[in-house]
Amino acid sequence: MSTLTSPRGPREGTQHEGGKAGPPTAARGLRDRLPARLRRVSLPYLLLLPALLLELLVHLVPMAVGIFMSFKELTQFFIRDWGAAPWTGLDNYALAVDFDAPVGEALLHSFVVTVVFTVLSVGLCWLIGTAAAVFMQENFRGRGLLRAIFLTPYALPVYAAVITWSFMFQRDTGLINHVLYDQLGLTDSRTFWLIGDNSFVALLTVSVWKGWPFAFLIIMAGLQNIPKELYEAAAIDGAGIWQQLRRITLPSLRPVNQVLVLVLFLWTFNDFNTPYVLFGKSAPEAADLISIHIYQSSFVTWNFGTGSAMSVLLLLFLLLVTACYLLVTSRGRRTADV
Repeated sequence: MSTLTSPRGPREGTQHEGGKAGPPTAARGLRDRLPARLRRVSLPYLLLLPALLLELLVHLVPMAVGIFMSFKELTQFFIRDWGAAPWTGLDNYALAVDFDAPVGEALLHSFVVTVVFTVLSVGLCWLIGTAAAVFMQENFRGRGLLRAIFLTPYALPVYAAVITWSFMFQRDTGLINHVLYDQLGLTDSRTFWLIGDNSFVALLTVSVWKGWPFAFLIIMAGLQNIPKELYEAAAIDGAGIWQQLRRITLPSLRPVNQVLVLVLFLWTFNDFNTPYVLFGKSAPEAADLISIHIYQSSFVTWNFGTGSAMSVLLLLFLLLVTACYLLVTSRGRRTADV
């Protein structure tokens, strides 16, 4: 009498030839699936690992070294041997925030100039970028070419653009004085743009010229997400251009503007390339931004301990402003949703 054999093969726990018991099917399947699951889970982290290492080397390590330097009296006498510099604790911070002393007074003046410069630059960049983006929403001949021209300042290298502006602001041979004094006669004499109080106007002009195309690009992208039916319905109800801008465009762009203003603020407040290329190592008092002031305190006077303390204070200020801004905007967003 023949023995029937199951087409599915031996059951779990049956013996193979040789008397050895085979492993259970469920356990073998789990063992086979485990490496594949681990590969799927670990693959994103492995792909992010080079970027994380690069971020560690480029930003976090210098930041940690700068914080360490801020607690030491690191001057030109200890450049060759940083470890021999005396440990000062919080003395560098106390010197930086002592506004009655020359160092603290100069830092406070630089901070005020930077705040005023940042507010004006960010406000003008946002205003010009918004106006240009709203204007470019209309269909007309040459719109694509005009968009490309608007984005040219943002596409140009910073150093090339600022060097060009520095030539234009020259007193005797610059284009600005040639137009204002020689051709239009709007000034009584040739103006010194890169020294004195006019240096703030020159710096602000270059910053706005360089920054507004970014605001234009971001706001123009945000306008693409606003349905045209809203404007059509508002026009049927009798709403004019200003009412549509106030009731539809600006409320719809609120999330975009929140991110845009924060990014412009951080970029402008930390801007070092523009004043350095425009004025050199020693910026005029009217255009003494805090970034160039910290550079002078560190690399001109060779007091790296005090300069590092100023940098840490600047970092803490920016973190505090960013946290408060995000907190206020998130509360406003939740209130608007409710």
